[in-house]
Amino acid sequence: MKKVVVLWSSPNTDGLTASAKDQIAKGLIDAGTEVEEIHLNKLHLEHCRACGNGWGTCNKNGTCIIKDDFEEVYRKIKEADGIVWVSAVYWSDMTECFKAFFDRLRRCDATRNHFLAEKRCILIACAGGTGRGTLECLMQLERGLTHMGMRAYDRISVVRYNKDYVLPALYEAGKVYSDRIKNGFDMYY
Repeated sequence: MKKVVVLWSSPNTDGLTASAKDQIAKGLIDAGTEVEEIHLNKLHLEHCRACGNGWGTCNKNGTCIIKDDFEEVYRKIKEADGIVWVSAVYWSDMTECFKAFFDRLRRCDATRNHFLAEKRCILIACAGGTGRGTLECLMQLERGLTHMGMRAYDRISVVRYNKDYVLPALYEAGKVYSDRIKNGFDMYY
């Protein structure tokens, strides 16, 4: 059985971001994919210290000197067949705890390990306000994934205005993503 990690971040466990996460996870599960949800807000994740003049052990051996939950989450996404990245949007960007994890991940994987290269991902940005920041958030997230050699299979913006039709579409996206992980992707990019 294939496994997908759904990595998400929002302080609100019953809001728009949680609903988006729930819908895509349900589609994956209903299509026969094992899903592990990782709620970054519930973990102990520190910000990068930029040790070694910005190129510490992450550059030398692909690990981080900070002893928190980072290494365990990194291991789980390395072992997964796919990753769904879901973040609430703050100031046109990912949440602060998402960025704390993502910045350290990028330093370890892009500069040294390359464990995540060629993984196909789905990116979801959720904004409860105007929704204007979702596209910038998705762009920032994809830029970081590109540094690590990952590929965005889809980029989905969820806002208050479109939630009534996008949340059901996320369920279907989960089913399609599950099929592609099992049977191959129909395009290379």
